[in-house]
Amino acid sequence: MVSWKGIYFILFLFAGSFFGSIFMLGPIIPLMFINLSWYRWISSRLVAMWLTLPVALLETMFGVKVVITGDAFVPGERSVIIMNHRTRVDWMFLWNCLMRYSYLRLEKICLKSSLKSVPGFGWAMQVAAFIFIHRKWKDDKSHFEDMIDYFCDIHEPLQLLIFPEGTDLTESNKTRSNDFAEKNGLQKYEYVLHPRTTGFTFVVDRLREGNNLDAVHDITVAYPYNIPQTEKHLLLGDFPKEIHFHVHRYPVNTLPTSKEDLQLWCHKRWEEKEERLRSFYQGEKSFHFTGQSTVPPCKSELRVLVVKLLSILYWTLFCSAMCLLIYWYSLVWWYFLISIVLFVLQERIFGGLEIIELACYRFFHKHPHLNSKKNK
Repeated sequence: MVSWKGIYFILFLFAGSFFGSIFMLGPIIPLMFINLSWYRWISSRLVAMWLTLPVALLETMFGVKVVITGDAFVPGERSVIIMNHRTRVDWMFLWNCLMRYSYLRLEKICLKSSLKSVPGFGWAMQVAAFIFIHRKWKDDKSHFEDMIDYFCDIHEPLQLLIFPEGTDLTESNKTRSNDFAEKNGLQKYEYVLHPRTTGFTFVVDRLREGNNLDAVHDITVAYPYNIPQTEKHLLLGDFPKEIHFHVHRYPVNTLPTSKEDLQLWCHKRWEEKEERLRSFYQGEKSFHFTGQSTVPPCKSELRVLVVKLLSILYWTLFCSAMCLLIYWYSLVWWYFLISIVLFVLQERIFGGLEIIELACYRFFHKHPHLNSKKNK
């Protein structure tokens, strides 16, 4: 049965992303055609403001507890984050971790391309320059090249979240993964899926070449009690009681240099995840058995609490004010409608705002570094 908590959560997030895209991000889009550096600087911080909202709602309104163990993040460092894909919404829960231990404005996510068409959410992700993929390497490689080379060229620090498994852990996906393991003489897994290493190795190598990588963060996520597998579970009010993250940080100079060795390295991490999660779920349902204690955050809990309360207050007032302005003023109403049409049309015609941003970069740089790398 649909829960009022679930409806409130989904509607509040949608309203924040929808009105935020139109009235906060929309006005700065023309800046893309004037000064890309300022556009990227402002847009990253505006999107990060919205990323604090689900964190605030989950913890303040619904009592979700977050436990983080393992290695500490180095605030502001450039990294690739690899994580097991237990549910369809792991990427959102990770924000609870990053808000304490890093900067949300640095995060980029590899997501399936269909999400960019979602009103509000998809529009904001386009502005944030998230990397949208089709899950077919022959289709995705060129876009990966363009986006990563662009970030390297403009010296954009980022923490790029990748799910090497490619999809979430369900019984049907686990069966397919174990069928693959049986055909290839690999170990069968119960708590993870076999990773696809092509994208991961490409991203790490490309960022290393562009001198835009400090470390790889290997994060294991686990849910000791209830597991909200899909967005539908959130709509039903089935929020996780606790979310546990275990972090391993690998400095870039400790990573293998060859592609083959890096693939083996990634597979080894997934073998460790399987054993770690087995011990977690069959034991005390915590990662303390690893011998690594809770990571001290780089931000105090008081500071995090203030950010969460301010986030709820701001987005409540902002969404309410935008509704009133649309109702009271015809000029705002027309701006609202025209913005919706433009967001939809640009995605249909050009493929998304991140594609337009890349085109602007190529135009401003007559001999773009992007294409010179690709031609090599």
